[in-house]
Amino acid sequence: MEKAPPTKRPRYDATFRAEALRLASESRSTLAAARALNIDPKRLYAWQKAAQQPLPADPAEAAEVRALRQANKRLAQELEILKKAIASCLV
Repeated sequence: MEKAPPTKRPRYDATFRAEALRLASESRSTLAAARALNIDPKRLYAWQKAAQQPLPADPAEAAEVRALRQANKRLAQELEILKKAIASCLV
């Protein structure tokens, strides 16, 4: 009885990771970006976590950074909505 050769996990280079992170940040969801790239969503979430700057040690600063990141994400989404609205009005 022969054993099947072990499957190798895919290796992704730095340029693919950077492009995946860019796509995930521009996408509505990380899960949708992972599906579009045909990679495991957990892997993309791990890349996002590794790419994120560490929070400051001071709890007050850490809370402020979290709030600013959340506001930045919301504003980026609003900007994308406005861009799409303008594009649809011009057509």
